[in-house]
Amino acid sequence: MVKQTLDKDLGRIESIETQVSRAGKSFVPLAFAGLFLLIVWAVAAGLTTAGEHSTLIIIAAIIGGYMALNIGANDVANNVGPAVGSRALTMFGAIVIAAIFEAAGAILAGGDVVSTIQKGIINPASMASSEIFVWAMMSALFAAALWVNVATWIGAPVSTTHAVVGGVMGAGIAAAGFSVVNWNMMGAIAASWVISPVMGGGIAAIFLAFIKYNIIYKEDKVAAARRWVPVLVGIMAGVFSAYLVMKGLKKIWRPDATTVLVLSLLFFAGTFAVVKPIIHKASRGMENRNKSVRALFTIPLICSAALLSFAHGANDVANAVGPLAAIVGVSTSGAIAIKVGIPLWVMLIGAAGLSAGLFLFGPKLIRTLGEQITKMNPMRAYCVALSAGITVLIASALGLPVSSTHIAVGAVFGVGFFREWDTERRAKLLRANLREQKIHPDSNLPISEIETTNNRRKKLVRRSHLLTIVAAWIITVPCAALIAAGIFFAIAYFAG
Repeated sequence: MVKQTLDKDLGRIESIETQVSRAGKSFVPLAFAGLFLLIVWAVAAGLTTAGEHSTLIIIAAIIGGYMALNIGANDVANNVGPAVGSRALTMFGAIVIAAIFEAAGAILAGGDVVSTIQKGIINPASMASSEIFVWAMMSALFAAALWVNVATWIGAPVSTTHAVVGGVMGAGIAAAGFSVVNWNMMGAIAASWVISPVMGGGIAAIFLAFIKYNIIYKEDKVAAARRWVPVLVGIMAGVFSAYLVMKGLKKIWRPDATTVLVLSLLFFAGTFAVVKPIIHKASRGMENRNKSVRALFTIPLICSAALLSFAHGANDVANAVGPLAAIVGVSTSGAIAIKVGIPLWVMLIGAAGLSAGLFLFGPKLIRTLGEQITKMNPMRAYCVALSAGITVLIASALGLPVSSTHIAVGAVFGVGFFREWDTERRAKLLRANLREQKIHPDSNLPISEIETTNNRRKKLVRRSHLLTIVAAWIITVPCAALIAAGIFFAIAYFAG
């Protein structure tokens, strides 16, 4: 009796120690995030000349750093999540690659000028004064950062661009009324909530179907892989060369459509010529199994994660430093400008924040996107990555405002739902063949395939994640807008 009581007491103590240890570990990222913001404060204070606007610039810099942390924690999962879920990259390897290429994209290709600070959502000329404009931008930035933080906490990948749009809209309405908002642009953004995931999911499903019917379902999988994998890798190279030029390098180089097309074709041809003998050599002696063929997609998948991260860093760093650059520009010149130069120290804050946020808080969203929606392997993750690039190119050509986050998430769901449909289709065929005794139950078919004939439809996509993510998408703009309006009114009250 004494021994049982002692065991229970020791068990309780061990449980408490475990919980305390976990709690302590959870505070470590917060502590480092706080340290990063202190460094941002010190840098801004050291580089800002003394004056009536210096305090505003320092506060805006801290908020910009906070926003960059949240973008790194939430948005970057789109680029590396599928690669981690497919085991093509470890979590640590993915974070290191993404951090390096995000920072490189932000610093090297982030651009010297942000020309769409207000995202085309509000008319700055409607603001009563430059001071009101600064308050609105600070409110928008802080609101967007808070909302993305909440979304990361609940495990929902959301569009940071839409969060900024909502923040700018809410702060603009609070500052100058509903007439300040460009409602046509808001309608286009709302349409992208449907366009982005549907396009991403459809394109990913099409490529997965192509791979399955032309490689996986062939009797000689290795021979089929030798024929088609170089083509697929070449397509990825061509698509990502165009993606990098149009998204990653658009602020330092803007070639015409013909140049982009020629460049893509050259990369396709060159990559195909290089990859074909490599695939042929790698497939010698390879077992005629799905697992062996899937391994051929690993290296292209790692490259795609790096390129997506570079383009994201170049394109989305403006979400963190754009409003900050606007505040710095207005505070130093006293005039509201449509195009605003970005000081190097502001860009460095954005780049460092993206990487720090990814290191400290990124794993949660990476696991959600790569592991918890549907099961990934290198082949499926390749389809997700390729879909992201193609969808952005199509949307850019059509002038549609789409979200890279929505595209990536839609592609993951598209892959999962196609797997459900294809598994059910094959199970029905198998049941029909068994009934007609065309296939004997003791044949060499995989046991799992025969077992599905007696089960209900297999669920290969977690619906709970679908509902959570879609709900977060729908409320991102209005929630960010309401938070921004509240912050603006608070600032106006205390400043007045």
